[in-house]
Amino acid sequence: MLAILVALAWWGSHPRVGWLPGAIEGFAWWIPGLYFAYALLKTAVAPQWRYRVHRWEIAADVVYTRVGWVSRQWQLVPVSRIQTVDHTQGWLERMFNVATLQIQTASHAGSSSIEGLDADLARRLSEDLAVRASELRDDAT
Repeated sequence: MLAILVALAWWGSHPRVGWLPGAIEGFAWWIPGLYFAYALLKTAVAPQWRYRVHRWEIAADVVYTRVGWVSRQWQLVPVSRIQTVDHTQGWLERMFNVATLQIQTASHAGSSSIEGLDADLARRLSEDLAVRASELRDDAT
């Protein structure tokens, strides 16, 4: 994307081709520069920030997740209330050997998900949680 923006800025401000108006011609290089700054922040800062604000923990009787950058959401899912545990991998996740673990209950809050887990870890956790949920399930509805 950066290469395309640089090529368009060069082509638009080139004296022979110059399809940009004169007032904008001097600012044509700002677009690739701003995109480069955005891409740098997205690749250098965003993963560190995401790592610091996304947390999960699986205890003997509860699954704890915390997500959110600006506003945070904490969710505690009792293992005895778990109905299904799924681990999924999209095509991009398969490329990086990561998976998403989804824990669903009958609650109105829906499901809790843990993204970016190692694929083998997600598989092991889903199997372990399914076994624990069947052992701890009580008769309350």
